[in-house]
Amino acid sequence: MTLADTLAAGWYGSGRVPWWCRPLAGLYGVLSALRRGLYRHGVLRSESLPVPVVVVGNLTAGGTGKTPLTIALVEALQSHGLRPGVVSRGHGGHTQEPVLLDETPDPAQVGDEPCLIRASGVPVAVGRDRPAAARLLIDAGCNVVVADDGLQHYRLARDIEICVIDGARRFGNRRLLPWGPLREPLSRLRAVDFCVCNGGDAHAGEIPMRLEGELARAVDGSGQQALTAFRDTHVHALAGIGNPGRFFDSLRTRGIRIIEHPFPDHHAFTPDDLDFGDNLPLLMTAKDAVKCRRFARPGWWNVPVSAVLPASFLDVLCQRVEGMLQQKSQRTGASRVS
Repeated sequence: MTLADTLAAGWYGSGRVPWWCRPLAGLYGVLSALRRGLYRHGVLRSESLPVPVVVVGNLTAGGTGKTPLTIALVEALQSHGLRPGVVSRGHGGHTQEPVLLDETPDPAQVGDEPCLIRASGVPVAVGRDRPAAARLLIDAGCNVVVADDGLQHYRLARDIEICVIDGARRFGNRRLLPWGPLREPLSRLRAVDFCVCNGGDAHAGEIPMRLEGELARAVDGSGQQALTAFRDTHVHALAGIGNPGRFFDSLRTRGIRIIEHPFPDHHAFTPDDLDFGDNLPLLMTAKDAVKCRRFARPGWWNVPVSAVLPASFLDVLCQRVEGMLQQKSQRTGASRVS
């Protein structure tokens, strides 16, 4: 069992977290609170943009469904006539300077999640300096910036914060990293605008979200078929995401007999990683498929998912963004006159 497996078992199950995690969590908590305080009191400055900024993030380490939610928000904003763009750190990539992605970005350079979001047709900018990357989007004509996985990135000022919660695992043992899965204390939830619960039972005040995916698409782009075609079939299932178990469980509920192959989040796949010594079909997440496309073989399929949210929530969010855009535009116009 790897250290990551040991920690996950302690955070979310009956396993034991190593003793040395407790003092490290205390240190992490002090440093995290100090950083938040420096931003709150203006010692460290957040950079504001002339357009609304919507931040999507979470409190726990690992995947909660931020990327599907980001894509769903972008589509809703577009349906209201807005021009959103997405800014990302580009985890798993090697790009340091801010860059606006073209239509065929390299996931090895810019990260897997930005490539997946870019494939949905929305402008995406990647860079360690997120305010600078966001300005690339504005220069490209975007009038709304959505920050993917940016809840703890306080350097970019935000107008709306959305925290995604894993409805099944929730907050585990409710301890800070590495004693538990929390990036920030649970009290941080009081400051966010919306909490979105992915799967499970949404608690009071949370927006319910579910992920749907009924198609399997060939990784090499040669076609697609209904996911039900794999019912009662033995397949290899591959997932290099924050919570591989969610993907595996979704396949099992469809009656697919899977052989699990979990990998670390943002894993850089090679052909050898996918050589399982037989000709069984291989199912993987869309996030993994963007990294495996260049060496894809027949029989490899990805299972894209989309986030389903209440229309009332999306309408409220878009209306708030429209109001903020109007206010920012008026302030910008007034400052130019003066």
